[in-house]
Amino acid sequence: MANISVNGVDDLFVLKEKLNSIREEINLLRWPPKEQQNQNAFFHCFMALFIFLMQCGFAFLEAGAVRAKNITNILTKNVLDSLITIISYWSVGWALAYGPNANEALSGLFGWSQFLGFGLDNFSRFFFQYVFAARASTIISGAVAERAEFTTFLAYSLFVPAIVYPILTHWGWSDQGWLARGIRVDSSNYHTTYMDFAGAGVVHLCGGVISLVAAWMIGPRVGRFSPNGHATRIEGHSVPLASLGGFILMLGFLAFNGGSAVDIARPGSGQLVAKAMVITLICGAFAAIVVLIEHKLWHDKWTVLLTMNGCLTGMISSCAGCNQMEMWGTVITGMGGGLFYIGFSKLLLKLRIDDPLDAFAVHAGGGLWGLISVCIVSNQPGRGLIYALFSWSLTTILHAIVQFGWQLLAAIVIILWSGLLVIPLFGFLKLVHKFRVPADIERKGIDIWKHGEDAYPLVAYGHGWDEMEGNIEQMINQHEVEKKLKDRMQQHPSTNSSTSPRYVATIWHDPDKYGTLNRRKQNADNGQNNGVTTIL
Repeated sequence: MANISVNGVDDLFVLKEKLNSIREEINLLRWPPKEQQNQNAFFHCFMALFIFLMQCGFAFLEAGAVRAKNITNILTKNVLDSLITIISYWSVGWALAYGPNANEALSGLFGWSQFLGFGLDNFSRFFFQYVFAARASTIISGAVAERAEFTTFLAYSLFVPAIVYPILTHWGWSDQGWLARGIRVDSSNYHTTYMDFAGAGVVHLCGGVISLVAAWMIGPRVGRFSPNGHATRIEGHSVPLASLGGFILMLGFLAFNGGSAVDIARPGSGQLVAKAMVITLICGAFAAIVVLIEHKLWHDKWTVLLTMNGCLTGMISSCAGCNQMEMWGTVITGMGGGLFYIGFSKLLLKLRIDDPLDAFAVHAGGGLWGLISVCIVSNQPGRGLIYALFSWSLTTILHAIVQFGWQLLAAIVIILWSGLLVIPLFGFLKLVHKFRVPADIERKGIDIWKHGEDAYPLVAYGHGWDEMEGNIEQMINQHEVEKKLKDRMQQHPSTNSSTSPRYVATIWHDPDKYGTLNRRKQNADNGQNNGVTTIL
């Protein structure tokens, strides 16, 4: 009886594969291949649009988390990130990731065809994979915000989607990739494989590790850490903007995970997509609650920004296994994601590494835990440790342990590949002084000095006073404003920004100037020469 039980458990996976092949044959009779291709193409393009919208979420999140003097810089980066990524992924990245390789000895390492789109015919898959590549690239900017040269953004936006990310996706997601093919465990038909349904490893762990390397090599922002190692909090300029960005990212992650279903025309795929979305949201909820409660217990505050980060970490943790976990698995995956975020965030502070948006804690923490948790809660035979333990089959337990080891190997490979490959890139930029802006520009703000565009220009804060007095432009012109700002900067060289609200209030809301203007306006309206009204 014991042998029958063991063999029965071992054959479950093979039987399931046979049933799936029979379903596919029946499906071919119901839906011609061309109609299935059209359905899949529309589904992937539709989901890719929401994932593309995540770039807007990153833009709002990063803009709200930085100071007002650096908003134009971070927004310009987000605009160009999507544009540069499509060029690098189209020219090189796609070919290395999914281009067929005729050399069997090297086919497990990288693709080698369809460069510059020659021979490319599956444009829906290309578009879907492109938006994933863009997300892996845009993660990095949050870690180096407010002090990176614009050349740095351009360099990694070209390099990561062209080389780093595509090779990883070939290893893990291509049918030829060595991680995806796995190893044969014993005399049975069981093979290990890389379990990552929606990119917890190849997208988020990759981007998070690069963020860590970039933040470590570029150094902390001016004033972030005192000489004795004490961390000084640097506030972002807009909680509403950051929160809006977080909500957009939450929406995008539902499409990120749900859209990873390869064949929507296959029977049952619709339910798989819906289940993946529900699991993603629940994982985010549990992670957010963990972070919220932890911060309340230790700091006695209810925080919205850290709660949002916790939610995003939980959703990232679900990326690896949202297609193969039951609802109870969301508790383990989500709460674990919240704990990983807290631990990784505190670790960086201990190491005095400045990550303004916690990009490493969110993406690397969530991605790493996602790769681990799927091996714990997976409902596939021989894949999940919990199901294997309750099967009471030594063979199944052995398979699950080997699969867990294979998944850990994949995580280590992703960390080493992502981290080691970008060190020479950032090192070269540092050598030629194109990695970080000078300290004086960092203090004054990157927007005006590097872009010539202030996110909140002083001349926009007229509040209608020009309608009350025709010569206001002569009284307070741009030259006068800039002169006063420079004088104040010389008096207070440690002040963070020339567009600080204290300057705006001092110059544009001068009671003497506006009180005089208001008196003139009121006297003209009433035909009087007396009476004073002061507007502060």
